[in-house]
Amino acid sequence: MKRFTVLSVFTVVLLSLLSCVSKGPENVERERAGIIPQDVNFQALPGLDMAQKLDEFALYKLTSNISHLSDKEKEMLPLLFEAAKIMDNIYWRQAIGQKDNFLEHIEGGDTKKFALIQYGPWDRLNNNKAFLTNIGPKPDGANFYPADMTKADFEKLDDPNKTSLYTLIRRDDEGMLKVVWFHEAYKSELEKAATLMRKAANLAGDEGLKKYLTLRADALLNDEYLASDLAWMDMKDSNIDFVVGPIENYEDQLFGYKAAFESFILIKDPKWSKRLQKYAAMLPGLQKEIPTDDKYKTEIPGSNSDMNVYDAVYYAGDCNAGSKTIAINLPNDPEVHVKKGTRKLQLKNAMQAKFDKILIPIADMLIDPAQRQHVTFDAFFTNTMFHEVAHGMGVKNTINGKGTAREALKEAYSSIEEGKADIMGLWLVTKLREMGEITEGELMDNYVTFFASVFRSSRFGTASAHGKANMMRFGFFEQSGAFTRNSDGIYTINMDKMQDAVNILVDKIMTIEGEGNYDEAKAWIEKDGNLNPVLKADLDRLNQGGIPVDIVFEQGPEMLNFK
Repeated sequence: MKRFTVLSVFTVVLLSLLSCVSKGPENVERERAGIIPQDVNFQALPGLDMAQKLDEFALYKLTSNISHLSDKEKEMLPLLFEAAKIMDNIYWRQAIGQKDNFLEHIEGGDTKKFALIQYGPWDRLNNNKAFLTNIGPKPDGANFYPADMTKADFEKLDDPNKTSLYTLIRRDDEGMLKVVWFHEAYKSELEKAATLMRKAANLAGDEGLKKYLTLRADALLNDEYLASDLAWMDMKDSNIDFVVGPIENYEDQLFGYKAAFESFILIKDPKWSKRLQKYAAMLPGLQKEIPTDDKYKTEIPGSNSDMNVYDAVYYAGDCNAGSKTIAINLPNDPEVHVKKGTRKLQLKNAMQAKFDKILIPIADMLIDPAQRQHVTFDAFFTNTMFHEVAHGMGVKNTINGKGTAREALKEAYSSIEEGKADIMGLWLVTKLREMGEITEGELMDNYVTFFASVFRSSRFGTASAHGKANMMRFGFFEQSGAFTRNSDGIYTINMDKMQDAVNILVDKIMTIEGEGNYDEAKAWIEKDGNLNPVLKADLDRLNQGGIPVDIVFEQGPEMLNFK
């Protein structure tokens, strides 16, 4: 009897210890329901034609000529595809929580396909409106924070890591808020991704790519990304690029603090890349020419910035949700910007898809026939490139001790920064044409193409930082007389007034970011970051005309010719 009691006690203790192990941060996070009701059936809302909703996205095959890759580079690619898929799965958990339970309970094939494009039950290109039954409004903080947490609750949490890009906010067993690092919450997935990346690094012939993949694998396991960011900046000669990890903070619309996982697999286009190399050395000088007060121009962007052109062959996670990225400006770390600048990666095949399938049809419907010849792919490419260049310029740290512009502007930062990149990018194009550095086409091409693209990006809706930025710019251009609209809904650009508006807008945004003026940023977004009646009517015309809102990819290793 005594022996049985001792054994029983031992068993209880052992089970208790095992229970403690099973309830570590990773297992708790894996079991967490997230922000979607569990075991509930979902259908398309009454009146929604889901086949028509799918038609809002033009299908595009992501492929590239990989004949110039070595055998070992081709051997690396399947490993990178596998690692990227892991990033996709983690992003689902950040966005909604339990992906499989959600998808299994959706009725209708088209409805499920649309949910896969949106990474959840909310239409990201329609102001995050629910398209399924039994779903409430999307929480601003996605699944980064407890759904019942208020901003006041967050402010009371005494933990210096609560604003980190790489932490989740959760409740402990007593219901109190706590901080959980990404590398703890997603431990097994990240370990698997790191192993795949180290295998790929061992195959890499380019030393810069080898170093980056190795350091990035380490970063996934400790949430310290600076060393890998710096290594990525030095990686300029590789034929393959692999953007991976928690990067952008668009998904967190509560504070804009939390980074979402994503990945791109990219193949360099050597011919187009050569066209861009001369601009990097010009950035410090151009910073001094920005039309704003000198006190906002003291930070000098690194002249080590890299500009190259790629074909994207895989999008995963945040970059694949809803609207698709066509250019990349990274890293986001201001410390890297000052030390080395940023790398600007233009995704030419995705860019060409949006131009052909969306921008040209928009121009044909809305732009003055006398100006339509100015909508060109070269101008679209150049405008997009200098949008990314502009992200690395201007103000990164406030001039009055409020910290970084990102910290000071909180959830308003993304829309303000995207607006800055758009408008400063156009200013840069104008300046470089004046200097004789850009000679293809003419300046009118850039301005008309830019204006036509305002309609394209406004269709992303107010849930998108890019969408809000374009709505705000439309309102400013309207007030400035930068365009006229006739009774048939056809737009004509007034070149002189639009150039004046560009200079004024650059100064306005630089001042907001330099001063960290959250109240002004918030007021501007609330006033103009929405669809005014005129813009809404014209976007409705585009929708009724069957013009796609964005693109969706047929992608994967099977799209490539490995022979």
